[in-house]
Amino acid sequence: MGNSFGKLFSITTFGESHGAAIGVIIDGCPAGLEIDLSFVQSELARRKPGQSKITTQRQEEDLVKVLSGVFEGKSTGAPIALVIENQDQRSKDYSHIAESFRPSHADYTYDVKYGHRDYRGGGRSSARETAARVAAGAVAKLLLRQAGIQVNAYVSQVGDIKAPDYKKLDLGQTESNMVRCPDPATAERMIALIDDVRLKRDTIGGMVTGVIQHLPTGLGEPVFDKLHAALGHAMLGINAVKGFEYGSGFAGVSLLGSQHNDAFYNDGDRIRTRTNHSGGIQGGISNGEDVYFNVAFKPVATIMQDQASVNQAGQEVVVSGKGRHDPCVVPRAVPIVEAMAALVIADFLLLTKSSRL
Repeated sequence: MGNSFGKLFSITTFGESHGAAIGVIIDGCPAGLEIDLSFVQSELARRKPGQSKITTQRQEEDLVKVLSGVFEGKSTGAPIALVIENQDQRSKDYSHIAESFRPSHADYTYDVKYGHRDYRGGGRSSARETAARVAAGAVAKLLLRQAGIQVNAYVSQVGDIKAPDYKKLDLGQTESNMVRCPDPATAERMIALIDDVRLKRDTIGGMVTGVIQHLPTGLGEPVFDKLHAALGHAMLGINAVKGFEYGSGFAGVSLLGSQHNDAFYNDGDRIRTRTNHSGGIQGGISNGEDVYFNVAFKPVATIMQDQASVNQAGQEVVVSGKGRHDPCVVPRAVPIVEAMAALVIADFLLLTKSSRL
């Protein structure tokens, strides 16, 4: 399994949805970084289940414990091991799919690949694993904070309801409502839609927009490890993600080159661009402008309705939706998107220090 991510600032996650615990080992964190555990815990609180009526009602405190790599509040340079115990497992909710495959889940593909799977909540394929990523991403954010780099994300779309462009929003208002959309009027409509879908025992998809600000110029590698490629790899590795675009993205295909090119100008002591269709990345390397991107999430695959499927013997069966699940994943996906972006930037920040004398 691909359980590790990153090169210099790297992580390896472990654990299953209904196992004893989940956790992460962070390797390559420089020594001397102040590890603010209250901040790490606050990031986990943004992702944890049971936080509102439009999220899964599984009750997990997601309390993080440090096993190694931190002494007297600072990183030692050794691997940092963080663990989060699972407390509210209801494995009996999944006994009915021990031999059946839920539509659009990883049940069938895991069964074929490994010949054996943990069907309790999806085991390793569960989004529960992302709590470990958020914990590691919080440490990465602490590292980026020293460099003045800010990583933010917010819900920009639910179904057909879209928020204004990020430049028109106050991203400081993202946490002011349960759907994590910084535009209050749009947030109200999103919440109403998700609640309506929930009452109909169905699910709906959405979009999370990420914005990385105050990046130095020069992060990223020019060939296979382009900055946008690394961000795409990170985002597409999140559960339920179906698409990634940065800068002008797919909308750029309708523009002419004369419209799309970002003209340079001298802004005092730095060179900037008058527009930012490039999304802050040119040639795979950051140019100092905001890096912004969109991450598309599909409707949650578990719906509280009967669905036709097959079992391991190939026999036709009916799979009933049970357990506790999100009617829309994007509100809780916001800190996950931020965490994965922070991990990418932290890694490139360290890598770029070896680029030149």
